[in-house]
Amino acid sequence: MPDPNPIVLPEAHEPPPEMLAPFEDPVRIAMWSGPRNISTAMMRSFGNRPDAAVIDEPFYAAYLAHTGLDHPMREEVLASQPRDWREVVMTLIGPIPGEKPIFYQKHMTHHMLPEFGRDWIDQVRSAFLIRRPESVLASYADKRADVTLADIGFVEQAQIFDMVAERLGEAPPVIDAADVLADPAGTLAALCDALAIPFRRSMLSWPPGRRPEDGVWAPVWYGAVETSTGFSPPRAEIAFEALDDRLKPIAEAARPLYERLASHALRAGRTGN
Repeated sequence: MPDPNPIVLPEAHEPPPEMLAPFEDPVRIAMWSGPRNISTAMMRSFGNRPDAAVIDEPFYAAYLAHTGLDHPMREEVLASQPRDWREVVMTLIGPIPGEKPIFYQKHMTHHMLPEFGRDWIDQVRSAFLIRRPESVLASYADKRADVTLADIGFVEQAQIFDMVAERLGEAPPVIDAADVLADPAGTLAALCDALAIPFRRSMLSWPPGRRPEDGVWAPVWYGAVETSTGFSPPRAEIAFEALDDRLKPIAEAARPLYERLASHALRAGRTGN
């Protein structure tokens, strides 16, 4: 069970990377999220750790190639990443960029098509980032007019959660975007404790701008995070009644999946069930 008193390093003067105690084995963290969450801000958070490398949606090109979907900047995405999911997996479980001890992998759950193997997930530490479906749908519809349940990844997120939980014998870490925004330090400390890595204050803020590790699709989707220097204040959640009528059936289908994972969510001072 996770330690109820997570490790928190001092707020200032964190040691440089060469002075950080090495891990016995590299830690590969797969963070499973759907779109229009705070997934890119979470990537910024881990990317600002001196001991971590990050990767941005590595299955995106394979997903587009396999489905034939027409997403913004489709050709640029296809040219920027491997199209074979097996090649992607070798990157995720192979040498960590920069020989860092932590490899944070930002994954979109809907990219994990049934045809893509999932056994490799046993070789990483999975965690799950969730957000209320109404808020996800309202945000997604602002970027793309057409949206379906398959586009927002709730079904695949629940499938992967169940697979990991069955193999672990307990629920893997889950964090809710609303909790991260309400209490970044407390929620991230609980997450790091559940992942058996130390929390670092450097995860709470970062320089603005684009990063070399950002996907080529950043100009379409990352406008807000590129101007950010930390997690934004808590957002008002979107009420079901405020959704466009065409989105309500999708929210109704996604809500039980969200609520099931939300029952396991980590919060400050509580490390899950």
